[in-house]
Parts: sequence; structure tokens; C-alpha cells
Amino acid sequence: MTGATSVAEVSLQLDDQLCFKLYAASRAVIRAYKPMLDQLQLTYPQYLAMLVLWEWQASPPPQPTVKAMGERLMLDSGTLTPLLKRLEQLGLVARRRSGADEREVHLVLTEAGCTLRTKVVPLKQRLLCERGVDLDELAELREQVGHLLDRVIGLR
Repeated sequence: MTGATSVAEVSLQLDDQLCFKLYAASRAVIRAYKPMLDQLQLTYPQYLAMLVLWEWQASPPPQPTVKAMGERLMLDSGTLTPLLKRLEQLGLVARRRSGADEREVHLVLTEAGCTLRTKVVPLKQRLLCERGVDLDELAELREQVGHLLDRVIGLR
């Protein structure tokens, strides 16, 4: 066995794969969020959509459309539409056709959607405290993963 073969074999070990570590970490984080989200009657993808809408409430985009949300969440409309329909059924979001272009569907938080944000903050803080998360380490990791994501997306 040559040195090159040995390196190739090591690189195929599951625990050596960054993609596996990211996948496993993502699943673990989503599982950790589940009790909090169950209290809010949200799934994790619905929670992400609400985060975007709360972000847009603070700093509105030029077009708060389903398409813009899909781009922000990196989701296609086939995934996003049923998710938004459920949020609408929960009374958290309103979808409105654009007067200028009926193909565009604009998203608006309802009063209940705005109020939900105030319930999320303490639940998320409790979640982080219970897990003993170091906020500085978390910020550094988030930045590193963000850089990785930017590079990977740039490869498309």
C-alpha cells in the first residue's frame, strides 16, 4: 500500500467527513429545538420562515415575496408553498397577490405572527442555557460555517 492510497482510505472514513459532522450536528440541533417548537406549534422549517419574516419586519426587503423567501432559505417553491400555507392556517402569515403582478405573492406577518416572536426569545435563551452553549464559540462556529457555505455555493 502506498502513502497516497493510505491517505485516500483515511479520507473515506465516515468520522473524517465534514459533511457527515455537519449533517449529524444539524439533526441534533433540530432535535434539541423540537420541544421549544412543539410549544409554538411550529416545525423547524416553519420556524426558519418565521425568522425570515421577523427579519423582514425589522428591515423590509424591496419585495417580500415567496420567491424572495425561497432564495433566503434556499428552498424551492414546491417545499415553501405548503409550509407557508400551514403558517397561514395557523394565523401567523398572510399571503397576498401583488396588485402590479399577480404572479408575485407577498408575505405579511399577522398580529399573531408578530406576537409569536416575543414567545420565541425566552424559549431560545432557555434552550441555549440548558445546553451550556458558549455564545462566543457559537458565534465563531456560525461564522466559519457561513464562510464554508459561501464557498460551497460559489462552486455551483
